[in-house]
Amino acid sequence: MKKYFKTLLNIERDSQFSTRVIILSIPSAVLFIMLAIFDLLSPWYAFTCYVITIIFNMFSLLPISYELQALRRYIYALANNEQRDINFSEKDTMEIAEAINSVHKMWTSKTDTLEAQAMSDAAVFDTLPDPILMLDGEGNITGSNLAARQLLGSDIVSRSIDKVFTTNIFISSVEKILKNKSLSENLVFQAPQYNNRRLYTHITKLPASSKGRAVAVISLYDISKAFSLEKMQSDFVANASHELRTPLSVISGFIETLQTTARDDEDARDAFLGIMKEQAEYMSSLIEDLLSLSRLEMAQDKELKDKVDIHEVLDDVTNALKIKAFQHSVNIKIDELTRIPKITADNQQIHQILQNLLDNAIKYATENSEVTIELKTVSAIPARPGQNVAQGKAVSIAINNKGQKINKEDLARLTEKFYRMQIHKDMKIKGTGLGLAIAKQIILHHRGNLTVTSTTYKGNTFTVYLPIKQK
Repeated sequence: MKKYFKTLLNIERDSQFSTRVIILSIPSAVLFIMLAIFDLLSPWYAFTCYVITIIFNMFSLLPISYELQALRRYIYALANNEQRDINFSEKDTMEIAEAINSVHKMWTSKTDTLEAQAMSDAAVFDTLPDPILMLDGEGNITGSNLAARQLLGSDIVSRSIDKVFTTNIFISSVEKILKNKSLSENLVFQAPQYNNRRLYTHITKLPASSKGRAVAVISLYDISKAFSLEKMQSDFVANASHELRTPLSVISGFIETLQTTARDDEDARDAFLGIMKEQAEYMSSLIEDLLSLSRLEMAQDKELKDKVDIHEVLDDVTNALKIKAFQHSVNIKIDELTRIPKITADNQQIHQILQNLLDNAIKYATENSEVTIELKTVSAIPARPGQNVAQGKAVSIAINNKGQKINKEDLARLTEKFYRMQIHKDMKIKGTGLGLAIAKQIILHHRGNLTVTSTTYKGNTFTVYLPIKQK
């Protein structure tokens, strides 16, 4: 009792200790009053007994109040994750505290497990490559994965879906799901506010047994690249058909003429046969280039393992084009600024790149000029947005001629399939428009880069960067 007496002054004001003492003492007070009224006890003796009763009640309730007070502090400490020892005098209070402590440990363990599971689920959710959104019944976004935040912005959670996308057909499909008019919707739509991306979406209603705020899930698939590739293939077939149709029409027309009106005209026959030969050669070149492009696209996953000596390849290419250079009155000069090592590449494809570029340099150079090939090693390949280039040292091959300056509009389109500058068409310079497209495809396969510069004084320079090693 000494311990509780010493701690009497430490009883908290809101512990209701005084109230309990008074309530407990009321029956005694009523009893003593009745005894005094009926002269069974003197008023002074009744009052003394009542005071003694109050004192007795105080000492009786003091241990309970103190233990309850300590128990409350202990529970508050657990709730705030504070460490506090179990130090109670009463056995019952000790058992209650231990039970509370066990429950707390159990819930803490479960909470930690749930938090770890939630973090794990969120991590898995974020690894999914396609954007996923979760909606509540009002159409507000309650959750998203990393792909969705990268596509739509990091602040999309809590935003309304009709503020994220404004395409009517998409919003209508979402409303059908939220209003229980449909269980799932699939559609393709265009998102103007996100660079006109073409998206395929699958909108699904979550089952009634699911917990949480989310009632629907939206899966998005960016099909812009696939759509663009499909369009490119369609354009490619159309362009190829157009390019082949012209020489075929010419040849067919001359054959018909030779079979009818010019049957016995030797001069016309010789002239027509010469033109037909040129058109046949053009078709042969075009078909060969088309086959080259097809082979390159099929060989994109082919491992690059040849040790290619650029000097040997250049010797072969320059020897093959010497006659053409002589016919155009062009001199070929090779400048090696630094000794370049062998590179890991496809020997045949590197041969094709250099032959296409050198052939173009000779074809479009002015007469009595020089085509220069400059070789050197560089510390890194210059990168271009959206292009995957290899890291580390590389070989630079710059082919320069003194041809007609290329304007900015043409520079941006030089590597397009079938694209030819109007000035070259006007000058009747033959070509399929596929040489640079083939070169670009090969360079991309080797994770290199191609840059083109054109000035009035320095001429046109096509620089190929190829990594020394494929890492």
